[in-house]
Amino acid sequence: MTVAVTPSRGGLAAVVPADPFALLPRGAVIAVAMSGGVDSSVAAARCAAQGLRTIGITLAMWPRDRERDRDRGCCSIDAVEDARRVANTLGIAHYSWNLEPEFQRDVVAAYAEEYAAGRTPNPCVRCNETIKFGALLERALAAGATHVATGHYARTGRRGGVATLHRAVAAVKDQAYTLHRLDQDQLSRALFPLGGETSKDEVRRTAAELGLVTAAKPDSQELCFVEGSVREDLARRLAGRFQPGPIVDGSGTVLGRHRGVPFYTVGQRSGLGLAPDRPDAAPLHVVAVDAATNTVTVGPRRALERSVVDLGDVHWIGVSPAVGASLSVQLRAHAVPAPVTLAGVGDSVRLQCDPPISQVAPGQAGVLYHDDEVVGGGVVLAP
Repeated sequence: MTVAVTPSRGGLAAVVPADPFALLPRGAVIAVAMSGGVDSSVAAARCAAQGLRTIGITLAMWPRDRERDRDRGCCSIDAVEDARRVANTLGIAHYSWNLEPEFQRDVVAAYAEEYAAGRTPNPCVRCNETIKFGALLERALAAGATHVATGHYARTGRRGGVATLHRAVAAVKDQAYTLHRLDQDQLSRALFPLGGETSKDEVRRTAAELGLVTAAKPDSQELCFVEGSVREDLARRLAGRFQPGPIVDGSGTVLGRHRGVPFYTVGQRSGLGLAPDRPDAAPLHVVAVDAATNTVTVGPRRALERSVVDLGDVHWIGVSPAVGASLSVQLRAHAVPAPVTLAGVGDSVRLQCDPPISQVAPGQAGVLYHDDEVVGGGVVLAP
């Protein structure tokens, strides 16, 4: 059974199989990125149940002298052991690969640099592009695999000879947003066995029925490499690279002091340390963060609204849509998409937003959709 999806640009509709294995070529060999969680465990089980040659791979991405402290989340010692136990239950081979240098360079260092520059990055987007479907895929292919499967909630399809990316059936768990930078080769070799699942509860039931040790394991809630809060983590990583500065309003009047630009993001309301001059004063939000001048600008909520959003470093999954195309943009992993019109196409694009949208922070991933299909996306630029 297949589902034809409305074409995002005229012509042929994208076809998304209900069976995520339907597009695999004969003799496919699947390397499953097993994080030690329930999602990737069930993804591996789905691959093995198809009779495919399946190999479990867990990434070690921490220096050995810190591993003993990494007892939560993916990539920890506990996670590696949980993944190995699941692989044993499924009867598949399991390996642990050290990608710590690549992860530290391409994901962690980039995350810290973006915050130091006053921007708000999404490290998961970068990890999927450079690690899971970058370094891991490259090594897996060299080891004889043809595809990499993960526990992401997303779906793939085809439009003629072009690979397409789509939201998962379980909208509340959808993770296609974080996969929008995959290129055609990466996407054509990606397998998402959970894309058609209707809920996380169903995935957990499957894991319990199979006797997998990860069936009741809690979901990871934070970035895997962050110890404590993001602000605490940034304070350690950027020690000596930030300093207090002025908090100003739209007219430049100094209202207070901030502790350092890495700790503020557009839309933020709490933690500003500003007392209103009168009881009925409107709450203030961060509306701009300027690392060059070490200044944080605040204003009322209406100051956050933007009718134009520019995206840089734009990546299109297939052919770019035409100027004037009606799309939707999503600015955070679980944000509500907002309608936009494409006003320009190239390495950077301009989006006309009607109605205006808020909470637009430079550095965020702005991901563009047509219905449930991911068209592409870029990085939000400062206005």
